[in-house]
Parts: sequence; structure tokens; C-alpha cells
Amino acid sequence: MTYKLIAIDIDDTLINDEKEVTNPTQKALEAAVAKDVVVTLATGRAYASAQAIARQTGLNVPIITYQGALIKNLMDEKVLYERYVPMEAARKLYEYCLEHNLHLQTYIDDKLYSREENEKLVDYCKLNKTPYYIEADFVKMIEQPAPKLLIIDDPDYLDKVAVDLRELLGPEVHITKSKPHFLEIMHHEGTKGHALTFLADHFNVDLKDTIAVGDSWNDHEMLEAAGLGVAMGNAIPALKEIAGYVTLSNNEDGVKHVIEKFILQA
Repeated sequence: MTYKLIAIDIDDTLINDEKEVTNPTQKALEAAVAKDVVVTLATGRAYASAQAIARQTGLNVPIITYQGALIKNLMDEKVLYERYVPMEAARKLYEYCLEHNLHLQTYIDDKLYSREENEKLVDYCKLNKTPYYIEADFVKMIEQPAPKLLIIDDPDYLDKVAVDLRELLGPEVHITKSKPHFLEIMHHEGTKGHALTFLADHFNVDLKDTIAVGDSWNDHEMLEAAGLGVAMGNAIPALKEIAGYVTLSNNEDGVKHVIEKFILQA
């Protein structure tokens, strides 16, 4: 089997627990590119955050960000694919969060906005090294096009919130968890699976010739869409169950192992 495109999640997949791309993994990425394989990132991160890592690794292709709601070139920053949260759904979500005292943040023109500064916001931004902006009149931000909105809270409580929101917002939105404390809301076509399908077509690559690598449930759509879906050794059990292959963990150069096994040795 000759794979022509590999889409790799960032957090807990490409980078280790020290938030680094190791030298062995970097060399494997370069070797894959040298074989004319399209190597791209597929992440829930904002473009500004993801592109810094992509440039660090030497990639110069479009990358998938905001869970798949935005695909953007690294070279000229041209937008290839963009899906916004429907405005009516965004308003309903905002009202629900006010009523239930939930922390909600949004992304406008690749900037992160919140209604107030709190520990959840500060911790999130430390984790992703993301600057943030406070807008007390937050409804003004809700009424602007956004690729995703994000709620931060206790994991078990978010599971209950997700059930409520799926009923409240309907099929026009995609709701997923990127991490246990993060519930993310996008357009229903804002998934990594939709984005991988688009990008494969963009590069004239058959989906059966693609690999997708991830660790969390927000990766499942792209693992299911790809010719080979790979779960990290540190992935959640549910993702491992649907994966075609389980590699080593992010602290054991699991991405390097995948590239060597399925691309370099092919």
C-alpha cells in the first residue's frame, strides 16, 4: 500500500507531554515529505497556534484547524475551507451558557474572546500559549462569524451539557470533546473527517491512500474517513477500538513509528 497523505493531530499525538516535537519525529516528517507524501496537521487548535508548530516542523501545506472548520494554506494563508457555527445556534448556545453559568469562549478572526477573565480561561491559554481578549458585551462577539465555540467545565458535567445542547441546537452543529474539560461546538461540517476528505480531493489523493493519526474522540471522524486510521498508544479506549492500527504513545515517538512502518518502509 502506498500512502500519499498523512493527517496528524497535534496535542498528545505529534507533540509529547513536554509540548515538543522530538528530533526523531521531526526527521521522520522530513523523510515523508522527501518521498512526496503530503504531511499535514489536523487539530482543534486555532490557526495561529497550529501554524507555529507546522512552521517549526517545516511543513508548507494547508493545515486543518478548529476541529476541521478551517483549512488554511501556510504559505500565503489563503483559506481553502471554512465553516462557521450557524448564527441561530450560536445565540441559543450563548443563552444556555448564561442560564447555566458556564464559561464560554469564541474565536473571531483567529483571536480568542471571553466575557470575563477567570481561572478556566487563564489555564486554557497557558496550556495552548494563546493570548485572549475580554469583551463584557459578549453578545457582540456571538453575533460575529466563528469557526467554533468552546465550553470549559468538569468532564462529567460536560457530558450532560452535550446531551442538552444536541437537543437544543439540532443537527446543524457538530459537538465534540477535544479533551475531557473542553466541549467544542462547530458547524456540522466542521469535523476533521470532512476536512480530511476535502484536503484529499484538493491534492487529488484517494481517501484509501490517506492515514489519519490521533488520540481523542474528536479525531474519530478522520480516522474513520482515512484509508488507515491510527490511534496513539495513549489514545482513549474508544478511539483504539475503531482504529485500524494502534501505535506507540506520544512520549514514545508514536508518529515516527507510523511514518516508518507505513510510509518509509513501503
